[in-house]
Amino acid sequence: MSNPTSPKSPKSPEEASLAAAAPAAMPAHILPADHWAQQPLENDDGDSSYGDDAASSTASLSASIFEYRTLHGRTYHSDKNTDAQYWTPNDEHMAEAGDIIHHAITLALDGALFKAPLKDDIQRVLDVGTGSGIWAIDFADQFPTAEVIGTDISPSQPTWVPPNLKFEIDDATQEWTYPENHFDYIHMRYLFGSIADWPKLLKQTYRACKPGGWVESFEASCVYKSDDGSLKEGSPMDQWGKVFVEAGNKFGRPFDVVGDGVVKAAYEEAGFKDAQVWTFKCPIGGWPADGHLREIGHFALMGIDVDLEGWILFIWTAVMGWSKEEVTVYVAHLRKQLRDRRVHGYVEFQAIWAQKPE
Repeated sequence: MSNPTSPKSPKSPEEASLAAAAPAAMPAHILPADHWAQQPLENDDGDSSYGDDAASSTASLSASIFEYRTLHGRTYHSDKNTDAQYWTPNDEHMAEAGDIIHHAITLALDGALFKAPLKDDIQRVLDVGTGSGIWAIDFADQFPTAEVIGTDISPSQPTWVPPNLKFEIDDATQEWTYPENHFDYIHMRYLFGSIADWPKLLKQTYRACKPGGWVESFEASCVYKSDDGSLKEGSPMDQWGKVFVEAGNKFGRPFDVVGDGVVKAAYEEAGFKDAQVWTFKCPIGGWPADGHLREIGHFALMGIDVDLEGWILFIWTAVMGWSKEEVTVYVAHLRKQLRDRRVHGYVEFQAIWAQKPE
């Protein structure tokens, strides 16, 4: 592919302010943005694994919440009256991607929605960072007598939901206003890259959780790995994790919370004892020989591929200073490698759950 000659897209004020903090040179292990335009991208059969496979913490629902920020044609949550940041779009395209990933996670959990040993008579449940609301909806259906609250900084959830579920606009990084010892179960998922102070967050969950209640987090690594050397250093998938880690350092919100043990340490600092950890190597694509793992891999790849640009657009442009055109070229190389069954790549899922002492 030839080097694009079109001018770079102008930066929005948000992009300009973040990119201004970029160091003059990236670490040596991160390839420059224009590297990918210089690499050939031939069409081949690819042995593709994808194709046809399937002023308090709670804000009032005011008009300002719907004044989304727009970046390269994608919408992101409003940053008015909040310091919260989330790095993926809040539009329907990304919601579809997230729902597919939810299905992959559920398959990895053998059909379950959680790992904590919850009782059937659970009463009050909080889902922090609910996103499209799909987990909260499934949970409310499974526990119809529980009162479930799903919170997020974007009002992007459906209105047709189970009667025991409600959604609230909430910034979990602010001081919580929920009563002490209130919830039987607090669930968090996919908050990596959005939390600057994990110990503070876990301390808030500890305070709001009832004695004997459970807090559970589910995060994924931002780093692609392989156990057989098929994922080469300097390849698009290798660079994905390295750029995310560096962006998290600049952004002040770590991305590799799984690899660095950030969340487990936060549980301990918050006062939880004997936190349980479950780690799962989630394949990306249909390369595994095992049928169950292959199915998980298909859906994991689909969830990434259906909005590949949406997963990286904000981080690559606003934080790392790439142009939209450079992102497009990189995405083309990344998509080709993700679909190649000869690359046995995976990411690590990690669930951590702990009980508040009675």
